[in-house]
Order: sequence, then structure tokens, then C-alpha cells
Amino acid sequence: MADVILNLVHHSNFQKLVSMTLQELFEKVEDSSLRNYRPELDSRFHRDFDVDLEGDIMEWSDKISDLVISETIYSQPIKESEIAELTILLAKWCSFSEWRCWDARLFLYVEPMLEYNIPNSNDFLKFSLWEDFMSSLSKTDKKSYSESVVLDWMSRREELGETMEPSEDPRILPTMSSHSTSSELLHIFLDSFDSKNISLLIGREYLEYESWSLNGSYLYDLEEIVK
Repeated sequence: MADVILNLVHHSNFQKLVSMTLQELFEKVEDSSLRNYRPELDSRFHRDFDVDLEGDIMEWSDKISDLVISETIYSQPIKESEIAELTILLAKWCSFSEWRCWDARLFLYVEPMLEYNIPNSNDFLKFSLWEDFMSSLSKTDKKSYSESVVLDWMSRREELGETMEPSEDPRILPTMSSHSTSSELLHIFLDSFDSKNISLLIGREYLEYESWSLNGSYLYDLEEIVK
């Protein structure tokens, strides 16, 4: 199972970074002034560390040939996947917070709030699905949502003939607690997605770079990203 990864991104800061020439961008990484463009972390969540992302950006610059450093990333004569790789790093740089979850578990957290079934885990990469989910989530509070997730999980176990007795399965209580905590954090996370200056970065572990998206737009597409 792979994690689906969501990041809340400060959109105007991201636009500033992708509008810089590569020379300016790399210089800001080297002198640490790129950190001036990093929004404050929401302490309830994790995100990639500064030094890790800075190292990844410089590693990208070393491995990609034919760069025109006097131009922006979107003006480079390189592959779409290579453009997307750097822009994902820049979007993560502008992230307030990250939430991730096994895609198999996401069915428990998302599907009961929708008026339709989710055919497969690839649908969790669609911005439209998260829009529908957020619309439904806005109608309930954090505690009620978390409780509904746990009750749905219990119901699914019972339908499969699985026990709900902790004495018979010591994993039940830790798993219940995990679902409760994860769903509450998901509610908090998406409740923050209420500003026109915040975008949702959607991806997955081991997913090809060009399949990541920001508010439904692929990250190699200049016109959609910087407008």
C-alpha cells in the first residue's frame, strides 16, 4: 500500500518561486534566503524539512542537463516530468502542512461522506473528489465526523465476520484509536482549505512526477499554475 499525500500550499508564494529564473532560485537556496518564502508550519502537522528540500532542489539542478538558468522553470527545454519534479519540490516548499494516509484506509475516511462509491484508489488523486468530500465535510463537526468513521469501520468489520472483541484481537483498540486520530486530523487539515490563496497539492508515493496536481492542474502546465 502507498500513501496518498496532500499538502496545503501558499499559492502566491509558489507563484513567486516558479516565476523566478533558475539562477535566482538556486542562489536563494544556496544562501538560505529561499526560507523567506516558506510559510509558517501548522504545528499540528508534519511537512518536509527545509534542509531536505534544499538538498533535493540542488540535486535536481545537478542531474538535469541543458538547463537555461537565465529562464524560469517553465521555459526550460526539458521533459515534462523534469519540470514537474522541481515544481513539486517548490510546492512542498510553500506548504503549510502535509497529511498522508494509506490509500486503502482512505476509503474508510472519504467514501461514507460521498453520495457515490469510489471505484479505485486512483480516484483519490482527483481534485474533484476532494472538492466533493470537503463540501460534505463542511456540514459536520470534527468529533461527529470522526465518530462516523469509527462506526463505519466497525460495521465493515462485522459484515466481514470479524470480531470486535479486544480480548480476541489486541489490534482492535489501537486501530480504532488510529482511525479516530487520523480522521480528526483530516477534518482539521481540510478545514484550513478555505482561502483563495491556499492550493491543494495531491500526489502519492512512487507516483510519476507528471501525475501530481495542484488544484487539479498538472505541475508542468504553466498557464494553469501561474494564472
